[in-house]
Amino acid sequence: MARYKEYDYTQGKFIPIHFDKQILPGTFEYTLHYLINNEIDLSIFDLRYQNDETGAPAYDPAILLKIILFAYSRGITSSRKIARCCTENVIFMALSADTQPHFTTIADFISTANEEIIRLFLEVLMVCDDMDLIGKEMFAVDGCKMPSNASKEWSGTKAELKKKKEKMEKVVRQIMKRHREMDATEVNREEVQQEEQYVETIKKRVKKIKQWLKENDDKPGKTGKPVKSNITDNESAKMKTSKGVIQGYDGVTVVDDKHQVIVHAEAFGKAQEHDLLKPMIDGTRENFSEIDSEEDVFEKAKLVADSGFHTENNMKMLMEEGIDGYVADPHFRKRDPRFAEVGKYKERFNKEQAEYHGTTTGMYRVKDFAMSEDKSHCICPAGRRMYRSGSNIMIKGKRAIKFRGRQTDCPVCEVREQCLRSPETTETRQVHFFKGRPEGAPETYTQKMKRKIDSIKGRLIYNRRLGIVEPPFAHIRSIMRLDRFSLRGKRKVNTQWLLYCIVHNLTKVYRYGDGFA
Repeated sequence: MARYKEYDYTQGKFIPIHFDKQILPGTFEYTLHYLINNEIDLSIFDLRYQNDETGAPAYDPAILLKIILFAYSRGITSSRKIARCCTENVIFMALSADTQPHFTTIADFISTANEEIIRLFLEVLMVCDDMDLIGKEMFAVDGCKMPSNASKEWSGTKAELKKKKEKMEKVVRQIMKRHREMDATEVNREEVQQEEQYVETIKKRVKKIKQWLKENDDKPGKTGKPVKSNITDNESAKMKTSKGVIQGYDGVTVVDDKHQVIVHAEAFGKAQEHDLLKPMIDGTRENFSEIDSEEDVFEKAKLVADSGFHTENNMKMLMEEGIDGYVADPHFRKRDPRFAEVGKYKERFNKEQAEYHGTTTGMYRVKDFAMSEDKSHCICPAGRRMYRSGSNIMIKGKRAIKFRGRQTDCPVCEVREQCLRSPETTETRQVHFFKGRPEGAPETYTQKMKRKIDSIKGRLIYNRRLGIVEPPFAHIRSIMRLDRFSLRGKRKVNTQWLLYCIVHNLTKVYRYGDGFA
């Protein structure tokens, strides 16, 4: 018969703990503890406090930074959880010297230390530079879109929000009318109480919208038209991602290729990244000038970015400033011979999906229409002629030939549902073919970039982008578990994003820095 060692849960044990002995060399917490105590200048935090003569003593910023940065490295973002860790976890106790700051102190420090955290990012970047962790040979820029502490349901222009308010008010009136009618008969009081609670909720929402409409105006877009505002956090934006539409911010970084150190980071409440390339380049220059770099870092370094940053103005800016940039355009992969047959697999997938769901394979596109050699007409997918309705029109700055279907053909066409997006309101189909660049016209900056990035050298350089800029995002989102910004407002969200980027860079010091690796 088996025998086991005896044990007793009722027994106790006194364990002496020396905090300095718990922070062991060779660990991330040791690197964090040593750098904050010896290498990083925290004097900028002194300006936050005015208690030299009166007032209670404040928690040392070094203590707060240690526990916050260590918590972020372990995927803990809640101020309450960080405060609880300082009373339950030995490493947190050691880093905080068992001072046990309240969660409100931690939350206030994170949300108000914007300028100080920007300076702290530069201090850590200086440490990385002194340890030769930054190669300054190639930088990659990209963004990571994440939801913020705001609901996309509260987004819209003033006109849309006003319409939403009127709709809610109409619902309230309908419910109140039904209640008056029900008062004369026997009613279910429980059902009435539920509806009354629902009415109170709607009234609060209506009041919230009214207050916002009274105090705010539409946000102007790039073209002058209003863009969607958000009642909860008006500095955030609606963004399209691979997981759907979110209300949030785009955390953008510039990453060095040697050890994936983040050399500049900022959070933007913008749906598109087109206008963010210039600010990121300027921010990178300023950071390196702050850490005593003698020359423009982009004089020798290359810059790579994906198609989200590609515009004619951005390409012009790169070439005029002499930056050796490699920025993909939206059709970059279509020109890559390695993706030559990707279309047939996509078509097969769409066909299989359509068969499974019992729908059509998709709308007809321009490639499904055949233009005649003399350009007088084109043939639609149904085999009917479409006649030219414009031979030199301008569409988004490009010249094109436009064709329109006949009113005797389109209304009775058997593939009308597959050809028109709104078959119930649109009479005929229109299609246009771009003419391309006229002969003798000057080469655009976009075409120059296409020629540059399509070369063998250009593709080899651009192919390195994925391995430079994506690992930091994977580290921040998967290891440190930042799946959403928990604060509101660009200033606070930017502080949180910088803190995570600081932790990432400190991890690089811990792994590759002299004396820590």
